[in-house]
Amino acid sequence: MAEFAYTAKSSTGEKLSGIVAASTRAEAMQKLRAQAMYPMRLEDAAPKSKTITISLPKRVKKEQVADFCAQLADLLTNGVPMLESLKILSEATENPKLQQTCMAIHDGVSQGDTLDVALGKHPKIFSELTLSMVRAGQEGAFLEESLQRTAHFLRKQDEMRSKIIGALTYPIILGVVGTIIVSAMVVFLVPKFQPFFDRLEQKGTGLPLITVVLLTASNVLKNYGLFVILAIFAMGVAFLKWMRTDQGRRIIDQVKLKTPVAGDIFHDAAVSRACRVLGTMLKNGVPLLRALRISSESTGNILLAEAMLKSVDNVTAGDSLSKPLAASGLIPPQVMAMIRIAEESNTLDEVLVKISDRIDGRIERKLDVLVRMIEPMMLIFIGGMVMFVIVGVLLPVFDLNSSVG
Repeated sequence: MAEFAYTAKSSTGEKLSGIVAASTRAEAMQKLRAQAMYPMRLEDAAPKSKTITISLPKRVKKEQVADFCAQLADLLTNGVPMLESLKILSEATENPKLQQTCMAIHDGVSQGDTLDVALGKHPKIFSELTLSMVRAGQEGAFLEESLQRTAHFLRKQDEMRSKIIGALTYPIILGVVGTIIVSAMVVFLVPKFQPFFDRLEQKGTGLPLITVVLLTASNVLKNYGLFVILAIFAMGVAFLKWMRTDQGRRIIDQVKLKTPVAGDIFHDAAVSRACRVLGTMLKNGVPLLRALRISSESTGNILLAEAMLKSVDNVTAGDSLSKPLAASGLIPPQVMAMIRIAEESNTLDEVLVKISDRIDGRIERKLDVLVRMIEPMMLIFIGGMVMFVIVGVLLPVFDLNSSVG
């Protein structure tokens, strides 16, 4: 448990200072806010020894952006002025990059920029979705509520991403470690049997095809292993660049949707993101046409994005949103039925968020099944590679014993 020295304002405007014990800076902030105090300065109370440290550039995570939005909303709700709130957040945040960004936003607002304009100068941290929701909150005079909803949405998005990464971490580690072990066997173990294989060939006893393939792979990896690694790396870089092109994205998205088992998860994830973004933006007062354009960019699937952009033309012409979405064939019939009813009852924002929550629950169940399938399949694959090496080494011995017998 660490101690933090603070300077804060009470709800009556009185300036207070003291020490608060907490595990982290964020927990210290929460304890002070729970006591109706609004921190102006918060730093480690323990004396710091002068040491030389090498720090790598830090990126700002979505969770930290969500905390920024939620804390700014709390401060504004409790009557703290905008400039003072931004200054408090810049002093309290732990991420150096976000701290600098907060100060830049503070300077921008102090020079006359609106909050959305000041945030928009940092597109790598604040997405177009966040800017649109903040802008709508300012125009509709519900900025605090808009910031809270933005924080909730960013946390949900980060939570789903973390679950997917967590579910796939073990199979990926298993595959990487297994590949390294098998490669080491091929490079270091197989060459030990080369003299024995040479004697068999001199005696006129041919080697089995599997052994020939194994020896070829061993020689290539041993003599040209570095070039093989560089070639694979270059192919990977070229593939990533191709994936960023429109043609590459289209083909990859088509393949993703048609992949057995995983295709349903990719499809549901894209639909869920689209519904959550669109519903959240409509709830925050963002106009429908603008909300459709922004939500189409956040689907992560170019096919669904194009279907949503087509719906913009329909809505502009006075038609319903559901028709072009249904025609695309990418939205499940049950979801389309709920969207159609929501349009008629004017509850589209609430229904879209509920649809997203249900789909997210379904994704979690499918992910659990997929991980359960991937783990044994990965073990079988690695076992197959090890068996290939063992059979390739031992098969000539069995053949020799048979011929001697």
